[in-house]
This record gives sequence, structure tokens and C-alpha cells, in this order.
Amino acid sequence: MSTVTKALQVASLLGVGATVGSVLFALVTPGELQKKGMLKEMPEQNPPLKDEASWRQQLVMETLQKAAATQEDVAWRKRWWASNPRRSE
Repeated sequence: MSTVTKALQVASLLGVGATVGSVLFALVTPGELQKKGMLKEMPEQNPPLKDEASWRQQLVMETLQKAAATQEDVAWRKRWWASNPRRSE
């Protein structure tokens, strides 16, 4: 009988834990309006941030292409930012 009692106690504890977890998950999950608001605030939707991310990606690709075309170890270059036109010293 004690094994049956233990099994029922374990099953009830697991059921209670699963119920509490499900309720907490339902409370924390954002609603449809909140999801739409979050999507509007994402950087991919904001034109200035999108342009900046595109420029940064282009700069990275140019740097990688230059690094691939030369035998110099560009990672150890002292002034690696010298080719950046937007940077002011």
C-alpha cells in the first residue's frame, strides 16, 4: 500500500507543478496587441536603424574582402579603423 500511496503523491505533485507552470506561462505570454507593438519596435522595422545596420554590414563585408585579398594580418594592424570615412579622430 505504501508504494501506491507514494506513487499517488508523486503523481499529484507532478500534476500540481504542471498546472502551476501552465498558469504562469499563460500569465507571462504577451497578448496579440502586445506582440504587434513589439514587432513595430524591432530594429528591422525602424528605417534609420535599418540603414545603420545595412551600412555596418557593408563595412564588415568590405573589410573581410580586403582582408581576404591581402597577405597582411589585418587583425594586428595598429590603425585598422583608418579606412573608415565616418570616424573622426
